[in-house]
Formats: sequence, C-alpha cells, structure tokens
Amino acid sequence: MSQIRGFIPWIAFVVVATRVDWRYGALAGFVLAAALLTADRRSGRAWDEVVIEASGVVFFAILGAVAFSVPDAPVKDYGPAMSLGWLAATAWGSLAIRRPFTLGIARRRAPREVWELPLFHRINAVITGVWAGAFTVTAAVLAVLLHEAPQATAAVIAIKVVGFAAPGLFTALYPDRAIARHAA
Repeated sequence: MSQIRGFIPWIAFVVVATRVDWRYGALAGFVLAAALLTADRRSGRAWDEVVIEASGVVFFAILGAVAFSVPDAPVKDYGPAMSLGWLAATAWGSLAIRRPFTLGIARRRAPREVWELPLFHRINAVITGVWAGAFTVTAAVLAVLLHEAPQATAAVIAIKVVGFAAPGLFTALYPDRAIARHAA
C-alpha cells in the first residue's frame, strides 16, 4: 500500500473528474496531495521521498486554478490524460537530473549501506523508467480515448488502473530479480 499511497490523489482525481466534475476532481486531488505531503513532511520524510506528492500539489493547484477560473476550458475533457502526462514529465525529469523519483521511496525500506551502491541506483533508474514509460503510454492512450469517446468513463478508469498496476507490479518484482541476476 505504501507504494501507491502517493498516487491516491491522482486516482481520486480521475474518479471524481469522470464521475462528478473536473473542477471537483482537481480540488480533491489538491486536497489529498497537500494532506499527504504535509503528513509526510511532518513525519520526517525527506523531499526526495515525496516527489510524487509534491508534484501532485503543483499539478492540482494549477489545474484547480484553471478549472475554477475557466470552467469550460478546452482542457477540461483531457484531465486524466494531462495528469498522467504530468506524472510522466515528473518521472522523466527525475531521470534527466539523475535522481530517479523512486530512490527516496526505496530508501524507506532498503538498509542504509546499499543506498550508494551502483546497483541500488541502477535498479531505481530502471523502475523509474518503467513508471515514466507507463505514464507516457497511458497519457497518450487516454488522450486518444478522451478525444474519440469522451463518454467512456469506465474505460478511462480501467486504463488508468492498468497504467498504475502494471508498473506497480514491476516495482514489486524487479528489485529481487535484478539483485539475483547481479549475484549470479
């Protein structure tokens, strides 16, 4: 559950935006992202552990400002795709600066003595790359679906669930396999 905790605002956004209204989806995403970020920082988590939460606060603040100031903005129908595009940009950006967003999350569970090992960094770069790729593909698929069949809310939710579940499963399985392969 801790792996998906940071994604709760993003998931809530899609559900509320597709079932109720995009403005309230943006508001729900912002409130949840801000609450998670605040709770995490108060509990002592470092900034590199809360990249997704911080990114969510920024995204939902911008989207919320647009949503409530221009309720009929052309982007309103593409919120789910935009949210995944933002996450993709966050993930790709973290790779570009050589600080994969999964490093801080992985440090929560990994012993301190492995934090600086090249294998630890490589595993997190691969995992972050998988998340970045999944976010990118999911955003593109959602953009096409929302353009062609905007009323297909169940499909939007299903695609987004798969877009999170597939890299989540990879994240759960890959480290042990990479370590075993490295040891062999």
